[in-house]
Amino acid sequence: MERQKDLRLAVIIDADNIPFSNVTAMLEEIAKYGLPTFKRIYGDWTKPNLGGWKNVLLENAITPVQQYGYTKGKNATDSAMIIDAMDILYSGKVDGFCIVSSDSDFTRLATRLREAGMLVIGLGEKKTPTPFIASCNKFIYLEILGDEDNEEESDKKQKDQPVSTAKLDKKVISFIKSSINDLADDTGWAFLGEVGSLLVKKQPNFDPRNYGFKKLAPLIQSIRQFETDERQTDNKNIKHVFVKIK
Repeated sequence: MERQKDLRLAVIIDADNIPFSNVTAMLEEIAKYGLPTFKRIYGDWTKPNLGGWKNVLLENAITPVQQYGYTKGKNATDSAMIIDAMDILYSGKVDGFCIVSSDSDFTRLATRLREAGMLVIGLGEKKTPTPFIASCNKFIYLEILGDEDNEEESDKKQKDQPVSTAKLDKKVISFIKSSINDLADDTGWAFLGEVGSLLVKKQPNFDPRNYGFKKLAPLIQSIRQFETDERQTDNKNIKHVFVKIK
């Protein structure tokens, strides 16, 4: 999914089930897709377990929204987020939403926002239920968001030592194969950029970083069943990567 520089995003965060430790990395990830116009986080800030958020909110200019729990066992935070999201939608000031939560209660909200023509990006932990993931245009696992040093070290390892396809689930390889077949021309070649877009359309949580790769091209090149070809474009500084099944 390519970044749209003028895309205005509303970032709404569920403090009740998202750790504060990787918020900076999360916001850097969101910046790849557009400009966060709203940044709000919801929770009962009278509870001591949310105390760790204080410095993070100040450093990242995130506005905390207080929501008391009216009834024991009921999550009033979810309702507050949903109401605010709809208010923001009807304000007409954004082009998309980033819903940061691992809670399936936001499935209907994500679906409704997409019905209104909004781009919906979900961010949550790997425990996030499938229905919420499927309701988003793109879903990113918080666990794959790390610092650049770790990514650079991982890239070096990948260049020095080829990755065995055994590390990739057979279902994943089959999923990629079918997507290549969907887009391949008469000679069997498909533009990798289009393949990447189709993979995310089919499975919003598909991301090369889930498998230890920073980009899609290195992941594809590590799988022996695929062949890649770099082709020069009219712009000599840009090359397009094509892929086919051997």
